[in-house]
Amino acid sequence: MSPVLQSVQGDGPPDLLTVGHVTRDVHADGSFSLGGTVSFASLTAARLGASAAVVTRADVQLAAQLPRLLPGIALAVRPSAETTTFDNRYHDGFRTQYLLARADTLQADDVPEAWRAAPIVLLAPLAQELDPGILALFPRRPGALIAATPQGWLRRQDADGRVWPAPWTAAEQILPCLDALILSHDDLLPFANGNRAEADAILARWSQHVPLLVATDGRYGATLYQHGQPARFPAYSARELDPTGAGDVFAAAFLIHLSRHADPPAAVDFANAVASLSVEHEGITGIPTLEQVLKRQKRGWSR
Repeated sequence: MSPVLQSVQGDGPPDLLTVGHVTRDVHADGSFSLGGTVSFASLTAARLGASAAVVTRADVQLAAQLPRLLPGIALAVRPSAETTTFDNRYHDGFRTQYLLARADTLQADDVPEAWRAAPIVLLAPLAQELDPGILALFPRRPGALIAATPQGWLRRQDADGRVWPAPWTAAEQILPCLDALILSHDDLLPFANGNRAEADAILARWSQHVPLLVATDGRYGATLYQHGQPARFPAYSARELDPTGAGDVFAAAFLIHLSRHADPPAAVDFANAVASLSVEHEGITGIPTLEQVLKRQKRGWSR
């Protein structure tokens, strides 16, 4: 079992358990930022007043830094020869991504037993790093939300490390095991010949297999599917500086609000407000507090 570097206060399960690789997101000058869905999602939960835990793998050097980089987040980290490392390049709003290194695959026994009863579980693969046995640890149960952000199941990399879209062949096997799927609308455009209507059709089909599906769409907001029926929610205006991690912030905010209030439409609107604030600063520094989110919601969608 992975060593627990930081425990959940009280030693019970966290409010939100995230499972996936933390990443080094490298910059042109050779420096790096901490990335990965688990990083953004766990910090979002913490800033919204929830306890959070991360199950991951990383090299020894980065693992030793995680308690400082993720303050207040419970951590179960097994050492790996390398940390999953990405080079993200943005041009005209589009991202070209290179996978420079990959940590070892996460296994079921990496997840501390006490954390498996978390009321919210977010499976967050980035590079096909979740062993299928992990899903069996989290059967759907009353009072719990089992969710996934599937971008790591929708990717492959070539010999040069460039990341390309890849069909999610296991979608209809995994979706019935989930309460919610959260992904970017753009993730599906490559499988729909760039046609938004065809991408919507894929989402509608997938939503027949999972109770809740949310597709984010940047400045256009988000669409909530409930058993095939879509409802669109506008985005909040934002002065975008750095979009990295916005979808991960959205996912955590949506799940936290949904767990607290059991109102999917309200959870989408809340998550849109959280994500709009997160893109106005670099990296994790833009993740807002609950007070900031409520203030933005009160102001409304436009400036």
